[in-house]
Amino acid sequence: MAAKVIVLGNVDGKLQEAFTKLETLHKKQNFSFAIVTGNLFAIDQNEGDIGKLINGTIRVPLSTYFTVGTTPLPQAVVERIEKDEDICDNLHFLGKRSTTKTSDGIRIVTLGGALDASIVGGQSKEQHIPFHTVGDVKALRGANTADILLTTSWPAAVTTHSNVAIAPENKDAVIASREVAELCAALKPRYHFSASPASFFYEREPFLHPPTDNESDSKAITRFISLAPFGNSSKAKALYAFNITPGESATSVPPGTTSSPFLSITRKRVAPGDEGQYSRFANGHDQRGGRHKRPKHLPPPGPDRCFFCLSNVEVDTHMICCIGTEAYVTTAKGPLSGQDHFASAGLSFPCHQLIIPLSHEPTFQAMGADSERVFEDMTRFKEAMQAMVASQSKHKLGAVTWEISRQRGIHIHWQFIPVSHEMIRKGLVEAGFKVEAENQKYPPFQETNLGPATNEPSDFFRVWIWSDDGDAGIQSKELVMRLDDSFRFDLQFGRRVMAKLLGLETRLSWRDVVQSAAEEVEDVDKFKAAFKPWDFSLEE
Repeated sequence: MAAKVIVLGNVDGKLQEAFTKLETLHKKQNFSFAIVTGNLFAIDQNEGDIGKLINGTIRVPLSTYFTVGTTPLPQAVVERIEKDEDICDNLHFLGKRSTTKTSDGIRIVTLGGALDASIVGGQSKEQHIPFHTVGDVKALRGANTADILLTTSWPAAVTTHSNVAIAPENKDAVIASREVAELCAALKPRYHFSASPASFFYEREPFLHPPTDNESDSKAITRFISLAPFGNSSKAKALYAFNITPGESATSVPPGTTSSPFLSITRKRVAPGDEGQYSRFANGHDQRGGRHKRPKHLPPPGPDRCFFCLSNVEVDTHMICCIGTEAYVTTAKGPLSGQDHFASAGLSFPCHQLIIPLSHEPTFQAMGADSERVFEDMTRFKEAMQAMVASQSKHKLGAVTWEISRQRGIHIHWQFIPVSHEMIRKGLVEAGFKVEAENQKYPPFQETNLGPATNEPSDFFRVWIWSDDGDAGIQSKELVMRLDDSFRFDLQFGRRVMAKLLGLETRLSWRDVVQSAAEEVEDVDKFKAAFKPWDFSLEE
């Protein structure tokens, strides 16, 4: 059964006002419990108010949990805690470092205070002092999971991949901690609450943690929310209500979800010169990006080593453009088209994109019952990018998308790149694929519509050729080449054909045209700006 929860920002000693407000809201909403983030008490808290709280004159209307924030707890409150008593009816101190399960079954993990890195003697002994140790953080990682994570400090790098603006002066005021980020990454809470030190509210887009259970369909998604102080003069949001079911996990990705901002913090270092560092989001199924074959006695890479899986800590997350329910879009490493190739048609970025399912499977057929849903999400991205390309280019450009489906592959994906509308309408793009297939003595292409190809018995290569001239309308064609063991198929076939059609043979090898990280980020930002009107993953 779902619990209805309300969370408050720093109360800072406004006890009567805060609990009166809670009582009013509780009568209307019947909350299961409340949580106070940051400081419940002020550093110069009025002793009279503390007395009224303890004797019940200031009434706490429902079960309310709090921890230590950035100021020490008042002595009278500490004395109550040390006697192992609640402060008063319905007011419960969570402790500075604790794991608590509420009567509704909600698991709350709490880390109060700011990090004091100078303390190296293990865990804190004082529960009311506003500092915690590295040992405290390590101890809490043993909790393994959390429905709600409550911390005084923000997790470092939490704004990475986020489009939610935060003023520089507010960002500078935030206390952020790498250790808190690592704790969030380890526990994968469904909600992570903190308190803003100034009068601002921050709610980040949900973010997706890399999966740890390869057999599970559940998705670990966290929402990080930092509330403004209660009663702030700016009227920034200081109250947040939501419903949560104990232990429930997501089976789909909410719109606007990003990859985890903490991958760079937990990422393993790759030695310079290691070929693997250039394999991320490259073109083709070969994990090494070239013609090296995987030894037959070795299994294919799992999600933790697959460069298309967000569970791989080596993934270059700065290249991810958007994440849908079942798939995401990224720019290609070493794009076939350069940054200015389509400039005359209105695109100031390469627009060589990959559409990648979140599911780690070599074919749609291997996805079983999920195949239709995944195919639909990928198709939605493809069609949205096609519409963007046509609009941005004023119908000068169409698009080509291709796929290699092999049962012995690693992680299926589609590659997308614009091409001249005129070349498509003259049949040159279709001819280019067919002629190259003849030259390589491959089987002929057939025009068909496979959909997710769940009943397709063979491996195949397919290409979608699409254009919209704005007058005659949309023209779309799907060509399929069946693959078998009688010939060796070039995994770079699609790129090779497009290189010839676009006059980009010198860029055939993606390794020769790998960009700097700054250039990759620039391309992602430009793509996002152009794609925003069509990006359904941003929909609320």
